Amino acid sequence: MSQPLGNVRLRAARQAAGFRSQQALADALTARGLSVSARQVRRWESADPRPPYSDQQRALVELLNVAAIEDLGFPATTGVDAGRVLRTPPAAPMTVPNAVQPPSAASAFAAVTRAHRRLYWTVAPGTLHPSVVAHAGLGAALLPATTGGVRQAVASALAESWLLAGRIEFFDLTEPARARETWLRALQAAGDADDALLGAAILAHTAFVPGWAGDRAGASERMAMARTSARRGAASAELLAWLDAVEAECETRCGNTRAALNLIGHGEDILAAGGDTPSPDWMDWFSSVRLAAFKGNTQLRAGHLPQARETLLGVLEGLPGDADKQRTVVLGDLAAVEAAAGQPEAACSYAIRALDLLETHWYATGMERVREVRRELAPWQGEQCVRDLDDRLYSWGAMLSALAN
Repeated sequence: MSQPLGNVRLRAARQAAGFRSQQALADALTARGLSVSARQVRRWESADPRPPYSDQQRALVELLNVAAIEDLGFPATTGVDAGRVLRTPPAAPMTVPNAVQPPSAASAFAAVTRAHRRLYWTVAPGTLHPSVVAHAGLGAALLPATTGGVRQAVASALAESWLLAGRIEFFDLTEPARARETWLRALQAAGDADDALLGAAILAHTAFVPGWAGDRAGASERMAMARTSARRGAASAELLAWLDAVEAECETRCGNTRAALNLIGHGEDILAAGGDTPSPDWMDWFSSVRLAAFKGNTQLRAGHLPQARETLLGVLEGLPGDADKQRTVVLGDLAAVEAAAGQPEAACSYAIRALDLLETHWYATGMERVREVRRELAPWQGEQCVRDLDDRLYSWGAMLSALAN
């Protein structure tokens, strides 16, 4: 069926995955060994596009994070390719097992894991996620071919890879059910590595799923597991304070802001006391500044507006240069503070600053903050500042990305 605006489904999915241009998507497909030009992508985004070849379909489905090629505006395939195209094509059966891996295999595999960890803060989630998942698949295939310390090292890096994949799914792609399954794989790998601290981090991440859904009992149970696992290892002050922050986030989402503020206060005390135990290298998502970001959001939801404003402005000033994802969240919270204080112009200013960053650093959690602010601005619907915000929030590209996410 002809679509006046062309294939809007593919265009929306492309933009939502972080490919701001047709050339960017073409480059990503070319990097996978496919011969695709920007002109070909333009044809796919036109009205009544011809379906891509099956190998192109698989790459598009995986890169753009959809369930089937039909979700990208193409008709269902027929013949030998009939049926749904999976995000990740099934691996070919292994007729020859991997040879026993030397120690260098563990260090090489872990090096890629570390690279993915660093890339998370700057690379579009739709671009990075397939690489992380593929790398984890490699680790899962290598693990049976390892023993002793090599096996432990591979399993630890594999657990971190699955943890990162789940973080992208939950925070960047808003797929909590998928993240839950991915984190289960991460926990299994952490068990193979006998890494109690990594296990604690994974278990605490799983608490976000029930916590954000308002299931306090479910979140509390997972946090109890996480704290038990942390006690089995030499936990740093940062890790223990982060566990307080996660539980505070879940309590806040469940409407228990007093309990949340008590937990954050406890986390602040832990950080102030410090300790000699260093944090694991993989724990690059937390610091005293990020604890303050948790605090500012809880103060906002508790109605402590002057305190929330002061806290969040301090966070905005203290965030490192590569923290644009977190910056979108903080700007969204500052916008919410001003909306609650009856200052629509200031609220819109912060929200637009968040949208500026989201154009280059997509983060579903940050966009949700902006959407929440827009709902709070309903009483000022006719004000020029709100109309200006709407022009940005509901532009063609932004609307397509928002609906796709």
